[in-house]
Amino acid sequence: MLHTDLNVYKKAMDFVLSIYQLTASFPNEEKYGITSQLRRAAVSIPCNIAEGVSKNSTKDYIRFLYISLGSISELECLLEIALRLSYTSNNTSDNELNIIKKMLIKLIASLKKRENREMGK
Repeated sequence: MLHTDLNVYKKAMDFVLSIYQLTASFPNEEKYGITSQLRRAAVSIPCNIAEGVSKNSTKDYIRFLYISLGSISELECLLEIALRLSYTSNNTSDNELNIIKKMLIKLIASLKKRENREMGK
């Protein structure tokens, strides 16, 4: 399976665009601060999904999906900071992020079942 076939990858790519659009209105002095951090964390989600798919083992694939989950946690924190700094008026991105998070958790659970079957458990 290709990473581009995964719905979670497609959602994550859409989310990257949302973050770029959101941060385009952030103050210029944040270009190398929160704007950059938000963008890098958002980009990390689909990149790690893609890298995980290409690995030779289910264990490695799962590890990269957990890295994507870590990026989601980072984004949740950064979006709260942006909200508190009044760089954004609401956290509409939270809903998209929660959907991606749930999809990743389900994919991880599915892969763990597959890994257990492969190992004869």
